[in-house]
Amino acid sequence: MSSNRIRRGKITVLSMIALLLLLTGCQTEPAERNPDQTESRTASAPLSDSSGENTVKPAGGELTYALSTSPDSLDPHRSGIAVAGRVFRTIYDSLVAMGADGQIKPWLAESWDISDDGLTYTFKLREDVKFHDGTPFNAEAVKYNFDRILDPETKARNAAAMLRSFESAEVVDDYTVRLHLKERSNAFLGYLSQAYLGIVSPTAAEEYGEDLVRHPVGTGPFKFVSWSENTSITVERNEDYKWAPGTVTNAGAPYVDRITFHIIPEESTRIGSVQSGQVLLAESVPPQNIPALEQDADIELYNVVTNGLPFTLFINQSREPWNELKARQALLYGIDVDSIVKSLYLGYYERSWTPLTPKMLGYNKALENSFSYDPDKAAALLDELGWNVGADGIREKDGKKLTLHYVEISPNREKRNDIAVMVQQQLKQIGIAVEVEITKDYRTVVFENGDYDLYGNSMVNTDPESLRSFYHSASTNVAGKQNLAGMKDPVIDQLLEAGTVEPDPEKRVQIYEQVSQEIMDRAAVIPIFVSPYTVAASKHVTGLNFDFLGYPIFNDVVLQGK
Repeated sequence: MSSNRIRRGKITVLSMIALLLLLTGCQTEPAERNPDQTESRTASAPLSDSSGENTVKPAGGELTYALSTSPDSLDPHRSGIAVAGRVFRTIYDSLVAMGADGQIKPWLAESWDISDDGLTYTFKLREDVKFHDGTPFNAEAVKYNFDRILDPETKARNAAAMLRSFESAEVVDDYTVRLHLKERSNAFLGYLSQAYLGIVSPTAAEEYGEDLVRHPVGTGPFKFVSWSENTSITVERNEDYKWAPGTVTNAGAPYVDRITFHIIPEESTRIGSVQSGQVLLAESVPPQNIPALEQDADIELYNVVTNGLPFTLFINQSREPWNELKARQALLYGIDVDSIVKSLYLGYYERSWTPLTPKMLGYNKALENSFSYDPDKAAALLDELGWNVGADGIREKDGKKLTLHYVEISPNREKRNDIAVMVQQQLKQIGIAVEVEITKDYRTVVFENGDYDLYGNSMVNTDPESLRSFYHSASTNVAGKQNLAGMKDPVIDQLLEAGTVEPDPEKRVQIYEQVSQEIMDRAAVIPIFVSPYTVAASKHVTGLNFDFLGYPIFNDVVLQGK
């Protein structure tokens, strides 16, 4: 994914094709360079030749990058948050890579073949790859990784969800591995490109066990050096690296000596650090800072449109009275999403209308503007349910106040805590008392205890099959509890199952359009905004690129004048 600068007070939205390539045949194309990824690169001659060997000595230097939150783990199989994925891409490689156009390219796998029934994937692996600890990369290592993800003791998170259709791995020979599926999955190859399915060293995984979260070892362009809790993570150049995917220009070792990720949750401090030159790049630029940064001759702003599921408020249908359709509809009409997005994000974020982002396969454009803020309608629906306004303005029924428990995460990433405050104010106007809980221990509150009526979440992903994790009745969270929406709907289940196995791309589009329609008809969620990824960068930094998901890629970065 290439990136666009922000100009004249508005974000120029990245132009890209986000439909996932639905591969059902043989893929044997050699690695090639992506001609679309040229906008932010240095104009100097390539520093490596086609063999991956550096032809010019790298410029070196330390790249400093301010993250908005701390990764939860440096073990890709055990993490579930996006910020961790940004670090993973420096340490771990994947079997395949997804280009900016959504097409799949070779990486650790040189080629692959997919059986006619879509149940068997045979990968031919590179023979020149080694892990950072010297362990050879081969078919046994790939099998070990997939077996590890399925092992309950690993406590895999996103990785396990992506392998829902996976059954077993078979070693054919030293550099050929066969992956068997239980059912066809059009999303499977795209999932293999994601950092959460990055390949870890079997030697390190056995040595460190659960402590691999703090001792990551992969085959990636950078090697892990250190992690200071809630402060910084440092990686250094892998001098032996020569197997980058065809989605970057530099096939060899990175040009910078090291990267230090500084963890700076506080917005003004994070942005101030790049303005003062303390760091070279800072992520998640708040909208209110964009105009000033645009005028800074030393700063370049990048905006990347992320794909997957937008930031969405999930209504917990397992709790009363939100198990009733009219109560959920009252929330849908009683929350002024336009006002929230405009006041908090100043026109830089796009409002969302559906459970999918606009560039995803199966996005239902017909749902745009299909409902609007209507507090009178919301009040009437609550009246119909027998919730009458009490003396204090809060509705009551059978001696109980109408309250809603809204859980959000600390720190206040993307002003999500501010959304909760605005929702609290808006729903009070129709007689709902909103109790806002801001917590760092959201895993216990939300995923283990299910103690929420409303909870906001989003997901960066490559395929609409990811909707299964949020809406299929058989999908549960990491604690084995319900899906976030608390949904158990046979119609939606059937559609989601059909979307997974349907080989016809056009029919898949229709299926996922219908899924979104059914979800919104049931008022299961309140979509809020499409999450952009905005980075402020010193103009000393050239060659910064972003992948299909919007994660930064550092293989081509050169520090000039530093």
